[in-house]
Amino acid sequence: MATITDVAALAGVSTATVSRAFNGKSTVDPLLAERVFRAAGELDYRPNGLARNLRRQVTTVLALIVSDVENPFFTSLARGMEDTAQTAGYSVVLCNSDDSADKERRYLEVALQERMAGVVISPSGPVDGVAMLRDRRVPVVAVDRPVPGDAGGTVDQVLVDNRTAAREATAHLVAQGYSRIGCLTGPAGVATADERLDGHRDALAAAGLPAAPQHEWHADYRPLGAREVAREVLDGADRPDALMVANSAMAIGVLEAMNERGLRPGRDLGLIAFDDAPWTRAVTPPLSVVAQPAHSIGSEAARLLLARIAEPDAAAVSTVLEAHLVPRGSSRRD
Repeated sequence: MATITDVAALAGVSTATVSRAFNGKSTVDPLLAERVFRAAGELDYRPNGLARNLRRQVTTVLALIVSDVENPFFTSLARGMEDTAQTAGYSVVLCNSDDSADKERRYLEVALQERMAGVVISPSGPVDGVAMLRDRRVPVVAVDRPVPGDAGGTVDQVLVDNRTAAREATAHLVAQGYSRIGCLTGPAGVATADERLDGHRDALAAAGLPAAPQHEWHADYRPLGAREVAREVLDGADRPDALMVANSAMAIGVLEAMNERGLRPGRDLGLIAFDDAPWTRAVTPPLSVVAQPAHSIGSEAARLLLARIAEPDAAAVSTVLEAHLVPRGSSRRD
């Protein structure tokens, strides 16, 4: 059976560094921590998390609460969290809130009842739900969306610069010659939806194109709602010549509506969407996307949660990662 000394030798670090990495200490360089976790995986090393946590009367189980487990973005995020958590001796339980504050709160109550070691959450409800955990000193990290109402930045979080990414996506459509560019975003009031709409507007303003409220639509982050909106958009008299769509699930609904009308992405309607889901490369033409680092978000969230478990009173950390544009055929007129 592998020991901490074996892990240290394979990773080329000290046993103290291995210990700090598994305890989520922020003083460990991320590259060194990655070497430690990789070495632990190769050796199938598991730290004695149960003994470590018995003193705190908690389990070695972490909860991940997301809005939609069917969304590939959250699937990849969950894998990133699990990959990091399991090397530190923790298991991850995946919970689906369906963007329901009531369902989310029930999962938070379960986390308390089951004495879970910590929670990573893509919040849908108000700050009170997370405050319930913090009042009981349960470590929590927000991902994808900031905690509503947490203006003081008191909760650890891992986010993406949505506004910049959306601005680049719409600017790409402008550069391809589209001039009536619409935005189909998520529910109003959801941070990711609002930020992506703001970035879209930024790009139009920079290009000297008017922001047209009639070319801005909201739907839930799922195919069905997006398909219904897209049908109305495509049948309207003032149809846009391109769309920036807020996620890949919504893009499925848009593509379904386009197929019903015999419209081809790129030629008839320029199309670009957030999230590089596997299917986006298999359609014809391939879908242009804004690729988010979902796996890295999950991994970083797990690292921050381990750090919070180790140092409950440390200052909150906010990490903002970048997304990147992947142009493909759906945003070209030819």
